Amino acid sequence: MRIGFKSILILHFFLVTTVTSFAQDLLKYVNPNIGTAHSRWFFYTPAAVPYGMAKLAPSTNGSYGNLQGWEAVGYDTRHNSIEGFVHFHEWQVGGISFMPTAGTLKTVPGELDKAGSGYRSTFDRKNEVAQPGYYSVILDDFNIKAELTATKRVGFHRYTFPKSNSSRIILSIGNVQGESGPVTDAAVEMIDDVHFQGFVITYPKYVKTYDEGGRVAMYFYGAPNKKPAEVGAISKDAAVANQKSAKGIGAGLYLNYRTSANESVEIKVGLSYTSIANAKLNLETEAQQLTFASAKAAAQQEWKSELGKLNVSGKVEADKTKFYTGLYHALLGRGIASDVNGNFPRHDGSIGQLPKDAQGKFSYNFMNTDAIWGGFWNLTQLWALSYPSHYSDFVHTQLEIYKERGWFGDGIANSNFVSGVGTNFVGLAIAGAYQAGIRDYDLNLAYKAVIGNELGYQNRLVGSGKMDTKSFISKGYVPYLDADKTDSTGSHFSGSHTLEYSYSAFAAAQLAKKMGKNEDYQKLIQLSDGWRLIFDQSLKLVRPKTADGKFIDQFNPLEAWRGFQEGNATQYTFYVPQNPQGLIQQIGKTTFNERLNNIFETSQKNAFGGGKTIDAFAGIQSLYNHGNQPNLHISWLFNYSAAPWLTQKWTRAICDEFYGTESIHGYGYGQDEDQGQLGSWYVMASLGLFDVKGLTDARPTIQIGSPMFDRSVVSLGNGKRLTIEAKNNSKSNVYVQSATWNGKMLSKAWLYRDELMKGGHLTLIMGNKPNKTWGVNVPPPSNQ
Repeated sequence: MRIGFKSILILHFFLVTTVTSFAQDLLKYVNPNIGTAHSRWFFYTPAAVPYGMAKLAPSTNGSYGNLQGWEAVGYDTRHNSIEGFVHFHEWQVGGISFMPTAGTLKTVPGELDKAGSGYRSTFDRKNEVAQPGYYSVILDDFNIKAELTATKRVGFHRYTFPKSNSSRIILSIGNVQGESGPVTDAAVEMIDDVHFQGFVITYPKYVKTYDEGGRVAMYFYGAPNKKPAEVGAISKDAAVANQKSAKGIGAGLYLNYRTSANESVEIKVGLSYTSIANAKLNLETEAQQLTFASAKAAAQQEWKSELGKLNVSGKVEADKTKFYTGLYHALLGRGIASDVNGNFPRHDGSIGQLPKDAQGKFSYNFMNTDAIWGGFWNLTQLWALSYPSHYSDFVHTQLEIYKERGWFGDGIANSNFVSGVGTNFVGLAIAGAYQAGIRDYDLNLAYKAVIGNELGYQNRLVGSGKMDTKSFISKGYVPYLDADKTDSTGSHFSGSHTLEYSYSAFAAAQLAKKMGKNEDYQKLIQLSDGWRLIFDQSLKLVRPKTADGKFIDQFNPLEAWRGFQEGNATQYTFYVPQNPQGLIQQIGKTTFNERLNNIFETSQKNAFGGGKTIDAFAGIQSLYNHGNQPNLHISWLFNYSAAPWLTQKWTRAICDEFYGTESIHGYGYGQDEDQGQLGSWYVMASLGLFDVKGLTDARPTIQIGSPMFDRSVVSLGNGKRLTIEAKNNSKSNVYVQSATWNGKMLSKAWLYRDELMKGGHLTLIMGNKPNKTWGVNVPPPSNQ
């Protein structure tokens, strides 16, 4: 059948209009300002595209420094002035701030709450707009409207000035921004009437601690669309008129303009981690033909497309806001670090090159990424469900690191190790990718790297973590050290390390089994039982042991930081995801269910974490702490203990009560949202899907909870579609009464993941009272 060109156009218009209309509805549910009290440097970057290098955002306190390397800096809803708009926002990466001003020249941002002390400006949040791909605000001190948007590697600014002979744009290059750490070198210069270029090199705290000698370099090349009337230079100590370059700490330029009323100046800035030449190439390739308006439209269209892969519908608008804001944060974090020509930064200062596939396209992107600590209970599950290319990018990035360094690095900033937690779950995450069918990489290399991560300790680099691997392998557990350190003999965090290494050994064991490496499998599966060696049968709790095999004395199950990192023994006792049935048997099923249910009953009174205290570590001495990683799987353990109705009850309660839609009550109250982890958890839990084992089983399963939404349609990463329908769903009807999978009765509270990924229809009939017979007879497989 022949279709006329006109008919094709009409069909195309209908399809595009339909998709766009649906997707347009999704953007209104994303609120980037949720959770912006005490938010981290990389949390608030509205002017960005998914996984972008260019992440532009206003900064209220970005220049204040970051003594510990991870504090909440950047944008805080409790602040009322803006000091600049910064281009780079990643874990340990920050730099290149622009600020439009007017009037008397000032060359420093000034103090947060001291008007007139610098060029920062007050603003009113009623004049602020934050959307995926776009940000705008009125700077009250200067009556200037600032707008931001971006492509993958190019930042766009539009500043609308009043009538003035002293309108100005300050390019602050050689100064601390967020987590960047001290500036070691910087330069900026105007190379003609409108083009500028430069770089800044920083030494972040976590690079200094975990990869001493490394540096983070950021390069830029850009231009305003109007020639400035004058250009001056800024140094650490002074400003010099009619000078077009500046070097060193504090380096910057100021561009003066004579503007008419409501005149706009637009700026495009190409970014790169490898060179000025590549920053220019990124600009020319991505943005040569774009205006600010067309860049904004393209950015928002990209967000519509990515968010639209998950379509949820229900009666409660706030739930959709939580869902799409959580998905937005999941897709925003961990941005690319490679250029349009495939160049990427190596630790030694050289430039790596990505390979091309058979179609001449680059096979993957190189990433900057926070640690994957806990990411297997949120991010990797979401990636594997609908965004497998990003999971692939993560694996490829880590294999590039391994090829250069001989070790994985958990957190990565321009190929520098910046873990921060001293463990390393990269091997587990790669094993999970393999079991989820993501295998577009050198499998032999990946296997060698994964096994090395679990069993290797000779000449191990500090930044690769697991410096106590030798003791774990020799004893089967990590001995407790009273001193706050980790070395080959043990660790101060020995309890949590033993549990974590047991879990990751299990993941590697399953990979070894699939790869036919039986000797490795036997060694690793034995190590996966290391948790049993520190289980105190008299207390039914895990408890650190010293090197002589004795439990530590003066033991307080709620004491954080003694034997357990960012948590306590009560929380970490449930950290046996590789073998839930083994843990249940050790505690006893009745005791297990009563204790875990009581923990949630008590924790509900404290907002499932640290209450209303605005602090990242507010909940680490509580019974349960949803605001941090170690606890994120335990509400799902009831599926293994013949009480799935309690998983249904408590996952719904956490979604309803821990998560909010306000700037202060967002992810708890100022909790630790590590580049999309808590947002991803909400997405998975509200769909009613989760895997306690983080996809590490030889045949992974997906456990079923209680969907928040009446209907969810998921575009799976393999091109198929999954529909989840919750009939009679409401805030009180949280319990599954019965279920069908593709029309057949489903009596289990789980499915094999490979069955789920074929697509189909999961229907759950909901009610307000538990059905204590559904899902109890056949628990998910525990110890494969």
